[in-house]
Amino acid sequence: MDFVFVLLINVVRIYKFAIIARILLSWIQPYPRSRLSVLLFQATEPVLRIFRGLIPPIGMIDISPLIAFFALDFAQMGLMSLMNGL
Repeated sequence: MDFVFVLLINVVRIYKFAIIARILLSWIQPYPRSRLSVLLFQATEPVLRIFRGLIPPIGMIDISPLIAFFALDFAQMGLMSLMNGL
């Protein structure tokens, strides 16, 4: 059972890094059809779309990655506490 929790925690951790990478790539504006850009967009867009639907962009600033990052952080902490409780 610990293996499942550790796996889920690591998946959440990797997803958080993907969101951070997407944020950093949006600042430097790389070639939009590069494999890394396409991969990060396809991996993170489904979750960010959910948060964008809840909280629309404020002017030109999209805060959905920040909200998604905090939600994933809470999910990661919840999984860790569940793992420690069992």
